[in-house]
Amino acid sequence: MNLTISRANKAILVPPISGAQSLFSAAPKLPDGNLVVPHDLQTTLLLRHLGFNCPNPMLYYYDWVGGKPFAVQRATCDMMTTNRRAYVLNHMGTGKTKTTLWAWDYLNRSGCAKKLLVVAPLSTLHFVWAREAFATLPHRRVRVLHGTKQNRLDRLAEDADIYIINHDGLKVIESELQCRADIDTLVLDELAVYRNNSDRSKRMRKFAAKFNIAWGLTGAPMPNEPTDVWAQCMILTPHTVPKFRKHAQHMLMTQVTQFVWKPKPDAIERAFNMMQPSVRYSLDDVVELPDIVSRTIDIPLSDEQQSTYKRVASEMQAMVKDKKITAVNAGAAMNKLLQIAGGWVYTSNPEFVRIDPAPRLTALYELIQSAEQKVLVAVPYRHMIEGISRILEMVKIDHCTVHGDTKEREKIFHLFQNSDKYKVMLAHPACVHHGLTLTAADTLIWYLPITSLDVYDQFNARFRRIGQKHKQQLIHLQGAPVEKKIYKMLREHQKLQDLFLQLVENATGDI
Repeated sequence: MNLTISRANKAILVPPISGAQSLFSAAPKLPDGNLVVPHDLQTTLLLRHLGFNCPNPMLYYYDWVGGKPFAVQRATCDMMTTNRRAYVLNHMGTGKTKTTLWAWDYLNRSGCAKKLLVVAPLSTLHFVWAREAFATLPHRRVRVLHGTKQNRLDRLAEDADIYIINHDGLKVIESELQCRADIDTLVLDELAVYRNNSDRSKRMRKFAAKFNIAWGLTGAPMPNEPTDVWAQCMILTPHTVPKFRKHAQHMLMTQVTQFVWKPKPDAIERAFNMMQPSVRYSLDDVVELPDIVSRTIDIPLSDEQQSTYKRVASEMQAMVKDKKITAVNAGAAMNKLLQIAGGWVYTSNPEFVRIDPAPRLTALYELIQSAEQKVLVAVPYRHMIEGISRILEMVKIDHCTVHGDTKEREKIFHLFQNSDKYKVMLAHPACVHHGLTLTAADTLIWYLPITSLDVYDQFNARFRRIGQKHKQQLIHLQGAPVEKKIYKMLREHQKLQDLFLQLVENATGDI
C-alpha cells in the first residue's frame, strides 16, 4: 500500500486503519481521517511492518554531500539504514565505501548512530577509507589508528567522528576500543577475512556484539567454499546460521571421502540466504557508469622499497648531472626504479633480488578476490611474473602465466577464454598479440606501468572487444613517483621513449 509524502513538512499521510491508529494514537488527524506522522526512520520501520510501502526518508531529504549517488548506492543505503546488522555484498567498483559513509552520516545526523569505527585491510586505511572520507564527508574528522600501540592510542584519544584501523591491528588496542561507548557503529570491510573459525574470528564475535550497528562489506564472501559464510555470519547475525560449523557444512556440502567435501547444487544461494539482510549488486547493475571504468589505486611502498627507491633515485639523479646517464641509457635506469616498485629487481640476468612488495601483493590479492569474472594482470617483467605466480600458488588461486618463454600460448589463451580454467592470467603485455580476444575477463590490473604506449593500448584492447558481456574495470596500481608520471603520460597518449631521461631526473618525490 502506497502512502502520500509531504516533502515540505517531512510528514506522511497514513490511512486510518486499526493498526496505524493504535501505533500513532497521538498523531494529528485530518478531516478525511488520515493521520499525519513524521517521515523519519522509526516511523518508516513501523509502517513497513504494517505492510505499507514507505520510502526511506534518507532518499527524500539527505543532501548526499560529496557526490551524486548511483541507483544501487541509494538502494544499498536504504537497506543499511533500516537494518542494524546487515551485509553489503556488492561487487568491486559499485561504490561500497562511499555508500557506507553516506549511510552512517545520515544515521548520525538523525541521532540514530554515534561515532564510526571502520576495520579494514591495511592497504586501504589511508588510500581508500581515509581519502574517501575526506572527499565524501569533508565536515567529518577522521583518524587512522596505525603504528605502534602508543601511536594508535594517541590517535584514538583525539576527538574524531570516524576511526579507521586494520584487522590485525585491532587486537593491539581492542580493550581500549571496547570501552568507548561513544563509538557504536562498526564496519567490517572485506568481511571474508573472518571466514575461518580462527582466534581472530572468535575475538571479533565478542568485539562486534557490543556495537549498536554493525555492517559487513565484501564482494566475495565465499572465496573458497560456501561454508566460508558461517564464521562471518556468527559475527553479525548468528541467528541466521547453525550454532556449529559442522552443521553448516552438512547443510551446504556433500562428503565425498574422509577429507573431501563438494558443494551441493544449491549451496551458493543457500549460503547467500544465510547472509541476511543483504544487498548484492554487480558492476553491470550500475547503469550510470560507462562500459569501462578506469581507476588508479595508490599503494604504499614497503619500508624496504621506500629506502631502496630513494637511495637509487638519488644516485641516478647524480649520474644524470655527471652525464653518466644519458638519453641513450636512461630507459635502463628507469626500469630499475620500476622494478623496485614492483618488488623484484634484476641484478645480472637472469639473477634478481626481491625487495619486500607486501602492500602491493596484498592489494593485488584483494582485487583478484573481489573480481566477479576472470582477471588479467599486466606485469612487464618475466622475473616478476614468476615471483607473483609463486605467491598465487601459495594462496591457491588458479592462474596461468604468459611471457617470452611460455610454451603453448594458444592453448593457454583458449582455456582462459573458453573454459572455467584459470581465474587469473599473469601476462607480459608485449607477449599478448594483436587480435586476441580475452573477454572472459572483466578486470585488467596493471601491476606496474609499461613504457610503450602502443603495447599499453593493445593490451587494454584484449578485453574491450566484441563479445564482452560485462562492464570492465581497468585498474592501475601505483606507489613510486616514476609510476605516477608514467601513467599520467600514458593517459595523455604521450610517447614515453623520448622522455626517459626526464623521468629519471624527476624520479624522487612523495612516497
